[in-house]
Amino acid sequence: MTVLNIIRDCLDALLHPSARYDALTRARHRAFMAPRLLGSLAAFAAFPVYLAMRGAPTALEVAALAWLIAPILLSWFLSRTGRYQGAHVLSSLALAGFVMTVAMTTGGIESFATIWLVVVPLEASLSASRRVVAFACALALTCAALLIVLGHFDVLPAQSNSAVRGAFMAFGVASATLYAAGLAFGAESLARISVSLLSVEEERYRLLALNMSDVISRHRRNGAVQFISPAAEAMLGAPVSRLLGHGLFDRVHVADRPAYLTALSDAARGGEVRSVEFRLRRDNPEASQRGQTHPVDFIWAEMRCRPLERISETAAPHEAEVVAVIRDVTDRKVQEQALDLARSAAEQADASKSRFLATMSHELRTPLNAIIGFSEMIVQEDVLMVDAARRKEYAQLINDSGQHLLSVVNGILDMSKMESGNFEITPELFAPRAALLNCCNLLALKARENGIDLVTRAAEDLPAMTGDPRAFKQIVLNLVSNAIKFTERGGMVTVSAAVEGSRLVLRVDDTGVGIAADDLKRIGDPFFQAGKTYQRRHEGTGLGLSIVKSLVGLHGGEMTVQSKIDEGTSVTIALPLAFTPPAALPASNIATLTPALRSSSQETHSDQAQVKKSA
Repeated sequence: MTVLNIIRDCLDALLHPSARYDALTRARHRAFMAPRLLGSLAAFAAFPVYLAMRGAPTALEVAALAWLIAPILLSWFLSRTGRYQGAHVLSSLALAGFVMTVAMTTGGIESFATIWLVVVPLEASLSASRRVVAFACALALTCAALLIVLGHFDVLPAQSNSAVRGAFMAFGVASATLYAAGLAFGAESLARISVSLLSVEEERYRLLALNMSDVISRHRRNGAVQFISPAAEAMLGAPVSRLLGHGLFDRVHVADRPAYLTALSDAARGGEVRSVEFRLRRDNPEASQRGQTHPVDFIWAEMRCRPLERISETAAPHEAEVVAVIRDVTDRKVQEQALDLARSAAEQADASKSRFLATMSHELRTPLNAIIGFSEMIVQEDVLMVDAARRKEYAQLINDSGQHLLSVVNGILDMSKMESGNFEITPELFAPRAALLNCCNLLALKARENGIDLVTRAAEDLPAMTGDPRAFKQIVLNLVSNAIKFTERGGMVTVSAAVEGSRLVLRVDDTGVGIAADDLKRIGDPFFQAGKTYQRRHEGTGLGLSIVKSLVGLHGGEMTVQSKIDEGTSVTIALPLAFTPPAALPASNIATLTPALRSSSQETHSDQAQVKKSA
């Protein structure tokens, strides 16, 4: 084994660099070089002994020596160039030339050497090239025909006696047979190596196909699947047999099928790598066994496809096939969607902050300008000749502006408490009808000033309910005040209350400007003011409905808003008649009257005062 390893290492050192990285190519180069080098070296070692015994060499012996040198030159040619087929062509020429030389000096076509012409195409078969084999066959036939022609015209020397000719013929047949046997063993060795390498490669690719999570598929240009790896079963929950042909295409989402087919067609036609993302229907056998109504869902997949190399240069373009790698990218898509939602939320929060700053700047600047302006006029009353009545009016306007500032600040504090969970309510038994009528009476003057009919519809037999009466009034005041604010002169605001099951349903309808469908989704968000699709002409911080929504939620109720542009708005509040707070409060804990209720009452009284003065 040590000697064989040394010989193999020496042969590997002689190999061309292009043959060192492929096992089959390396084996073929070794099989070509090893017998020629070893045979030539053995012949050179024996040739001096032969000359010593025979004497001066004849022309035939010189030709034999030249032929012994040829294999070394052929091995050198293959080692330097790596052209395996070219080396076989030169070998066929060398062997045919040697056979022709010997045959022409020993009897022509009837020479013992003629049998070696059969070996020429046999040796060329090791090249694994049809062109080389065809060339060797033509060369052997040409040499045989030439010997026949030369023998026919008696150009060749006469044959020796029959006894010597029989001995040489036996030698020729035996040597040719031994050489052919060596070629056969070499071919069998190469075939065994080829099968072994093929088995190793097949096992390697089978291991990859069975264990990798990505799906490998082979497609025709029209998308039909010819092969798909077993990983598709785990990805799509369907056997491979159902995905062949157009089975995979049938699972592509209808909206993504054009992009899917376009990628395959472009890859087959353009010869470049194409990438496409699409949705694939995935079966869920476990859900089907559990009896779920939707045993299938869709996953996002990314497919990278490229054309297969054509088997022949004459293959038509429409015969090009495509190999594709399909990967499940559902998790990445979910993350991208989450990032998009987070980005949208951040942009919305930034827009809300901008609107809040703009609204607060306007809401705070207007009363502050009034406070500063009228206070300066009072300070300069001697210069401006301000009398007592005018001074009292200015003081009242300063007080109204201050109350407005206080209501804005209190509203912001209320929302902060509600969002942080620190807003406390005190449930008690009260009559909702009396509270409702009281609130409507407080806003009646404001409605009359704006030329709006305020209608109250509450049954006299409304039962008492458990809840925070001040929060209930806050809800009614904010809803009715908003309805009056956004209703044009000559319109109507209707406030109704009724019992439905175990809940009190309060409804406020108006015939005002209405709210756009896009803004309805955000009604109740803090500081949001619907003003993108219709004209706002009223002051406000956008906290009214936010406070209402929060108070309703604290009572375990629901709020729904329905509206259409230029047709009006309907706000429905459903509150439980018997409200139980989430956690019992100590008897000594008396909830503080919320600033929101105070701000609402102060704003209402301010409106009443302005109505009285205008009257």
